[in-house]
Amino acid sequence: MVAIGVTGKGQKVGQSARPRMRLLAGAISCSVLAAGPAQSAQCIRGINLAGAEFGSLGQAYGEGYTYPSEKTVSYFRDKGFGGVRLPFLWERLQPKLYDKFDAAEMRRLRATVKDIRSAGMQVIVDPHNYARYKDQLIGSDAVPQSAFSDFWRRLAAMFANQEGVIFGLMNEPHGISAEDWLSAANGAIAAIRQTGANNLVLVPGTSWTGAHSWSGGDYGTPNSEVMAGVTDPAGNYAYEVHQYMDADFSGKNDECSRAADAVKAIGTMGDWLASHGRHGFLGEFAVPTAPGCQQALTDMVSAVESRPDVWIGWSYWAAGDWWKPTEPLNIQPTESGDRPQMQTLQRYFADHQSCGG
Repeated sequence: MVAIGVTGKGQKVGQSARPRMRLLAGAISCSVLAAGPAQSAQCIRGINLAGAEFGSLGQAYGEGYTYPSEKTVSYFRDKGFGGVRLPFLWERLQPKLYDKFDAAEMRRLRATVKDIRSAGMQVIVDPHNYARYKDQLIGSDAVPQSAFSDFWRRLAAMFANQEGVIFGLMNEPHGISAEDWLSAANGAIAAIRQTGANNLVLVPGTSWTGAHSWSGGDYGTPNSEVMAGVTDPAGNYAYEVHQYMDADFSGKNDECSRAADAVKAIGTMGDWLASHGRHGFLGEFAVPTAPGCQQALTDMVSAVESRPDVWIGWSYWAAGDWWKPTEPLNIQPTESGDRPQMQTLQRYFADHQSCGG
């Protein structure tokens, strides 16, 4: 992957200079879904707790990157979130392809997952690499698809069949055809299942896995035509999409001018899921603090929770101990209290005690 750095603590820069915050939505148990993919999933309301994907390779822990603190985890649990999407870097965990994991980084990841689970929250482990390893695309000569499968075989063995631990296959693949990404994803899923792990797997598409671009053709054959070919021996997976509401759907602009289009895209994605008998998860979305964007935030969550037949939940982007107070999408609390977006979500939690309510 392109090296991800921070300009100051928290402002992420990397992949395509798309600095933005991501918060993982919590997972709260609701109704069990009908048989089929993701049949064991609970209704997830989560928050992305960023930090472990920050910094450049070689920077020390606590200087270039960090994992979420127990205080931060407890804050979001107490607010009503039931899950955490936990981004981290593949290269830090596995410094050399096909080789064992770094012992210190493995301990940090295990400890953080344990802390989140001890707080009663589900956790999505998220290699935040955009289908890259050290800036080289999965499927290239430098990073064969078999290396991605090897990575997931090792990671799955760490958390195999642990209750409340979900496998997010890869954050926002891009620059790779849907056909090549499907092949890599199916290889990784097969490797996961070979370990005996039956954990829920979240499978993204290519083109940053945008809901708005799922059926578009500007990146080659659309995800909608290819990604129905996901193969999972355990039949326990869901599609992960992301959807921002700014002018270019990137999440890097301090506005929500295309909120209506974004919410419509979630409806269209839901229709695709229903037509294929599949389930989906909204892994990233966010709005800035402007009052006019708070209704858009409610509309987005409602679009997901009104269709529990196809959506297993959502996770907001983002929070984490190192986000700056000036970053517009961030909902890490400040000294003065909760941010407007948190206040909006809190009202939603109060009005909708269970997903689909």
